[in-house]
Amino acid sequence: MNGAALATVRTKLPVMLVLLAVLAGAVALAVVAVRGHDAKPSQAQQVQQIAAGLHCPICKDLSVADSPAPLARQMRDQIAQKLRAGESADQIRASFVAAYGDSVLMSPPRRGLSGAAYFLPAIVILAGVLIATMLIRRWVHGASDSAMEEEDDPPALSASQRRAVQRAVARLREEEPA
Repeated sequence: MNGAALATVRTKLPVMLVLLAVLAGAVALAVVAVRGHDAKPSQAQQVQQIAAGLHCPICKDLSVADSPAPLARQMRDQIAQKLRAGESADQIRASFVAAYGDSVLMSPPRRGLSGAAYFLPAIVILAGVLIATMLIRRWVHGASDSAMEEEDDPPALSASQRRAVQRAVARLREEEPA
């Protein structure tokens, strides 16, 4: 293997390792995201989960599950009653949204301007990966281009540049002590 090919392999190996690590991380995240929780939670756990997703209308920045306010206690009781009546978690949340508006939800709805909270991080990550890929390619190609430039002969000088070099060399020779 010649020196240029070996230098190319050496510069591409770290890039390939980084890309392999990013790919492995993405696969791991996809597996974790797809894998769900199969166990059916108890009614108390369901009340806790639903209440944790609702803002307390009285308390600032507390969920219905965490709030000590009497209204939050009443909301937890309503959630339990609705679960016993057979309503789903989505139906219960929808009834609270109808009563208090979208501000009762701890997580913004996935529609309208609030939907940006869900999609913007993915867009930023994709843009970052694209920029990183472009920079890595530029870096790898720049390293291989500079290796090729070192192997080539120096660029030819124009006539005026050659005359200037000859004058400079002549001056240096005149100034040399004998």
